[in-house]
Amino acid sequence: MKLLKAGKLMKTGIVLLLFLVTTMANAGNGLVVKPSAYSVAETLDRLEQIMKKKGISIFIRINHAQGAASAGLTLAPTEVIIFGNPKLGTPLMQSQRTSAIDLPLKAIAWQDEEGKVWLAYNTPDYIAGRHGINDQQATVKKMTGALNKFSDFATKAAQ
Repeated sequence: MKLLKAGKLMKTGIVLLLFLVTTMANAGNGLVVKPSAYSVAETLDRLEQIMKKKGISIFIRINHAQGAASAGLTLAPTEVIIFGNPKLGTPLMQSQRTSAIDLPLKAIAWQDEEGKVWLAYNTPDYIAGRHGINDQQATVKKMTGALNKFSDFATKAAQ
């Protein structure tokens, strides 16, 4: 029994370490990357579900693997969802119009070569910094908190 618990603890530790290393490696490029307990489709289904419940508009969902197949190419499951809330995005664009190139927001879910599924999105801090937006800290903080909650719901196994 103790050996089983130690093995489970070690596996949990390895997953946590992988998550931290991946998150830290992507911190500099403005990406939050989270492992998902679900398939690509289910991860984005869950993300879409929680966002719609919270009044976030879903503009489009793009299945890149289907697009690749239509061109006679193969691509592991890869989907992008484009979403936003004008009450939060508009103040960023009012501050600096070039931020519209990064808005509405996007999230990508993909399956890697080992079958692991990931969810990633640009941080609002990264977007604000990229466009020199210094007068919307409260909006950026609100967006950051919401994205963290939404992405946790989409990726973490129900308990």
